[in-house]
Amino acid sequence: MENKKKFMKAALKEATKAYSKEEVPVGAVIVKDNKIIARAHNLKETSLNAVSHAEILAIQKACKKLGSWRLTDCDMYVTLEPCTMCTGALINARIRKLYIGTNDPKTGACGSRINLIEDIEFNHKIEVEREIMQEECEKILKDFFKILRERNKNGKTKNI
Repeated sequence: MENKKKFMKAALKEATKAYSKEEVPVGAVIVKDNKIIARAHNLKETSLNAVSHAEILAIQKACKKLGSWRLTDCDMYVTLEPCTMCTGALINARIRKLYIGTNDPKTGACGSRINLIEDIEFNHKIEVEREIMQEECEKILKDFFKILRERNKNGKTKNI
C-alpha cells in the first residue's frame, strides 16, 4: 500500500499544478519498474485542446520515453476515473494496471458511468484498483468546483 500512496501522491501533485492553472485538477503518473516515467495534468484550457487530458498527456510522454506505443509493463495512477477517450487510450497503449483515486459518476468509463474495461471484450485487459487516497482526490476537485461556482455567482465566469 505504501507504493500506491507514493505514486498517487505524485498524481495529486500534478492535479495541484492543474489547479494552479485554473484547469480541472486531475493528475496522472505512469510507473514502470517502480519508477515514475511520465507525469502530466490536465491542460485543456491552457492548450485550448479538448484532448489535453492528464491521462493522454502522460501516455504521450511515456511512449516517447520508452520509444514505443506499447506500455505493457506500465501502470497508471490517476486522481479521477478516466473518461471514454482516456480509457480507450489506456487500452490501446496496453497499460497493465490502472489505479484510480476517485470515481467520476458523470463521465467515468471504468465503472461509474460505463465500464469499457470490464463490459466490452477488447484485445487487452487492464486490471483496475479504485479508491487510492480517495478523500484527497475528491477534496481537490470539490474545492476547485466550489471556487468556480462562487466565481460564476459573482459574475467572474470561466468556461470550465
